[in-house]
Amino acid sequence: MRVLIISDIHANLAAFKAVLADAEGQWEQIWCLGDIIGYGPNPNECVSLLREQDHISLSGNHDWAALGKLDISSFNRVARLAVTWTKSQLTSESIDYLNTLPAHIEQPLFTLAHASPRQPVWEYILDAETAAVNFDYFKSPYCFIGHTHVPVVYEADEDKYVSARPLNYDAPLQLTSRRCIINPGSVGQPRDANPDAAYALLDTELLTWQHKRTPYPVTKTQALMRENKMPDRLIERLSYGW
Repeated sequence: MRVLIISDIHANLAAFKAVLADAEGQWEQIWCLGDIIGYGPNPNECVSLLREQDHISLSGNHDWAALGKLDISSFNRVARLAVTWTKSQLTSESIDYLNTLPAHIEQPLFTLAHASPRQPVWEYILDAETAAVNFDYFKSPYCFIGHTHVPVVYEADEDKYVSARPLNYDAPLQLTSRRCIINPGSVGQPRDANPDAAYALLDTELLTWQHKRTPYPVTKTQALMRENKMPDRLIERLSYGW
């Protein structure tokens, strides 16, 4: 099966639509790794568009926060403001859907977790050392995560030494017997100094993974955020991918 892997849409409808257009005809099902909402100006529209697709989805920390399942006192100020605004916008249909989503899914070949297999909703895997610890928390060969908004492949060698592989956007990565933790990056709020929407394509039969990027009309999302008086920092960061 050909799968479109996405994560951290963050209510950025323009970015989500750009990804669907860029990947058109190349996938049969979507696997969404969570944080459909939060930060961006179109939470209900993004939920609705995802539901129109053949998909499975996880719940992320911003999804939990908007549902009141997570204490937001540890969030930074702008993130708290974004959560409060998002909660005020959600329809009952969006709430009902988001409440059905699990934080992780285990399959024979693939484990899906929003943040990490050890702490599916909250832990950030930002380095090889943290990734190495997490390999003990899933049994499948491959684990797909989001949450950091940074595309990366952490690979364990025969001696269980974990390192980050160089990314190649031009050719698929052949998944081998080496276990991996892989992040597709963020659709709606990239944080790797590249403002283009990030996603990935997985072929479950050929066992190939390909990181992908596509531009989207950032200014359109920013204009909607300004209309809704969202924090300047959230608006400005989209231009720079941080």
